Amino acid sequence: MLAVLLPLLLLPLLCTCDRAPEKPASVPEVISVPDSLLRHVVLFSFKTESGADSVETAFRELAAAIPLVYDYEWGPNVSHEGLDRGFTHSFLLTFLSEADRDAYLDDPAQEKFLAVLLPTLEEVTVVDYWTRD
Repeated sequence: MLAVLLPLLLLPLLCTCDRAPEKPASVPEVISVPDSLLRHVVLFSFKTESGADSVETAFRELAAAIPLVYDYEWGPNVSHEGLDRGFTHSFLLTFLSEADRDAYLDDPAQEKFLAVLLPTLEEVTVVDYWTRD
């Protein structure tokens, strides 16, 4: 009986051996992260607090709309040192290259963001740096 069943059990294995394995429907692209990352730090002060609220949303949408932004985070100033010079919000974008940062700065999505930002903006400062250990 085993001699009859064994070939029947092995038949599906024999039939699939010569076929290439199927690829998943979606294979994620692997991104190689360099040793150093380019940080783009943007500090804002606003004419009104309601202006800050609209810019927070617009900046988040801007970062999400541009795939070259490797990472994004933001937050309001919570320092008690008194050295903020009136800057109330910090936005940090991370890029893998200067070319990615430059493309972000020239992206047409910036126009929509600037339309929200400029009427509420009091002051801005920007610092870019490459991370170091």
